[in-house]
Amino acid sequence: MSNDADYTVAGRCEDVYGEDAASLDQPVTPWTVTVASGYSLLRDPRHNKGLAFTENERDSHYLRGLLPPVFLTQQIQEKKLMHNIRQYQVPLQRYTALMELQERNERLFYKLLIDNVEELLPVVYTPTVGEACQKYGSIFKRPQGLYISLKEKGMILEVLKNWPERSVQVIVVTDGERILGLGDLGCQGMGIPVGKLSLYTALGGVRPSACLPITIDVGTNNEKLLNDEFYIGLRQRRATGQEYAELLHEFMTAVKQNYGEKVLIQFEDFANHNAFELLAKYSSSHLVFNDDIQGTASVVLAGLLASLRLLGGTLADHRFLFLGAGEAGTGIAELIALEISKQTGNPIEENRKKIWLVDSKGLIVDSRKESLQHFKKPWAHEHEPVKTLVDAVKAIKPTILIGTSGVGKQFTKEVVEAMASLNEKPLIMALSNPTSQAECTAEEAYTWTEGRAIFASGSPFDPFEYNGKVFVPGQANNAYIFPGFGLGVIISGAIRVHDDMLLAASEALAAQVTEEHYERGMIYPPFSDIRKISANIAAKVAAKAYELGLASHLPQPKDLVKSCGGLGSKYLKRPGFIRNNRATNGDNGASFHCCCCSVSLSQPAVPDTSSSSVRKRIVSGVQPTGAIHLGNYLGSIKNWIALQEVALECQDMNWGTFKTLMTDALVRYEEIISDPTYLDGVLAEGATKATAIADA
Repeated sequence: MSNDADYTVAGRCEDVYGEDAASLDQPVTPWTVTVASGYSLLRDPRHNKGLAFTENERDSHYLRGLLPPVFLTQQIQEKKLMHNIRQYQVPLQRYTALMELQERNERLFYKLLIDNVEELLPVVYTPTVGEACQKYGSIFKRPQGLYISLKEKGMILEVLKNWPERSVQVIVVTDGERILGLGDLGCQGMGIPVGKLSLYTALGGVRPSACLPITIDVGTNNEKLLNDEFYIGLRQRRATGQEYAELLHEFMTAVKQNYGEKVLIQFEDFANHNAFELLAKYSSSHLVFNDDIQGTASVVLAGLLASLRLLGGTLADHRFLFLGAGEAGTGIAELIALEISKQTGNPIEENRKKIWLVDSKGLIVDSRKESLQHFKKPWAHEHEPVKTLVDAVKAIKPTILIGTSGVGKQFTKEVVEAMASLNEKPLIMALSNPTSQAECTAEEAYTWTEGRAIFASGSPFDPFEYNGKVFVPGQANNAYIFPGFGLGVIISGAIRVHDDMLLAASEALAAQVTEEHYERGMIYPPFSDIRKISANIAAKVAAKAYELGLASHLPQPKDLVKSCGGLGSKYLKRPGFIRNNRATNGDNGASFHCCCCSVSLSQPAVPDTSSSSVRKRIVSGVQPTGAIHLGNYLGSIKNWIALQEVALECQDMNWGTFKTLMTDALVRYEEIISDPTYLDGVLAEGATKATAIADA
């Protein structure tokens, strides 16, 4: 047997695609703790607090004279910024202001977003993010995330290693070919991954440093962008076929090699043909999730489950008609069929017959099967051809009408009135984004049905009053699902995504709708409760992962809701991130409640893996501008369940806090450090368990 490193993982077989290495928990290599201070601290968005640095913190971190003398609490900073943002009349100006805040004071950005989520969500996400992507080249100031283009083919692993964070848990990636309902925006689609990951942190509690936005640039077919002098991407037509497939395969392989088996890869806004192919190709070998197909399906199914309280009956009692047969439409339809199977036990093929789709050529029927794309064929039922939507409504007589066409104003007055003539309470979901592409507005739906419609949309609409009653439109926003879903995957250490996990997310969201919401015509809970909602969704998703045997973080926590909520709270409120606590003691203003945020972790050039050396360095301490190699100690934390929480707390805190925490941990877990044999056994046991889970 070869002793070459390439062959020793699998045994006589080179680990070309990282399949074996990625199935193991990634070892924590010896780290360096570097303490930022002074001017560099103020230029570090993750650690900068601006005028919220206290007097003690200004002294201990060499900030005297670098800031005006006034001290402003985070609450005052938030109040001032919200006042400034509200002065902007143009949504894109608000978006730009928030992105600039994120680039200079990350903690304040998330504090602002968390406390004002209903007001700011439409700014950092749909609909404003669509306009931001269209004009991304003009407003671009500082890169956020990684840009991987055809120029990097053959070097993608090296490009990933250029990213400063090693512990990445969630990647959101796009190739920019189908941004919302706006079409091919090429490299400028980066606004979507950046916005999505902001919500992973604000709504789900995932650490910002664990999130990585990526744009894969293979060119664009948008002539306007190709001729735009400010366009930031490759100026060439889109690569397709084998060239495209090879680049994406290299990317997927490199991600797994660099970040391991349990990094969640979320596909965003790929064109239909690529979206389905990528999901089918990599769902069995990678932890992948397509928000346009699976996330949209999950949030819409949640709305349908909740609406049954108003409509009556079960899902199996209703007939569904979709306008749009792309990745969103077919994804929703499939999840509805799966949920009906779960409820009734009927074969999924039988359930699909209750669901009809209309594309640009009319109703999808059996006589068109030969010319249909593969993902449309399961929805081709026996029926005579029907060309228009209104005729399809009259022929199929649906109780639920769902729009995913990406084309605005398709639910005309004639269509909506036809739905109203067939149903006492027609459910109309105009899901296309942004607002300009919605199939109809809330006002149109309520007016044309004389206030009888149950309405939901993809982008937000204001409440509407009709005949003295105020209707609150529901928003079938993916932001309800993907932050909690991703958190559940992370909590459980899931290695694959299963359809039952999506169903669990839908059922958890539907359960959050109360009688008070139903009285206002709502089929989704308000976003003001989103962090509680995300924790409940995460708990259900994690529980399902454990039930299916897909979880690798063992044993299963007794209270998953508390664990999920606690993790979100820890990431969002722990010292050094959101909470504006003052130093309480210590000559450096360093205590467990101080939020100096001046310590970061990175890999050193020269490792020191000696346990005794590690212990001496931690106990003796270093100067504020020095460094310390942690070696085996942090390696043991990574692989020792009892100390995982300590490992999480090691990041984003000042040196005094770090030293106190580590010294205390050394006392409590002395045997792990002092007994190399015991430590080796722990690491070997962890590796064996991880391999067994992967093999299973």
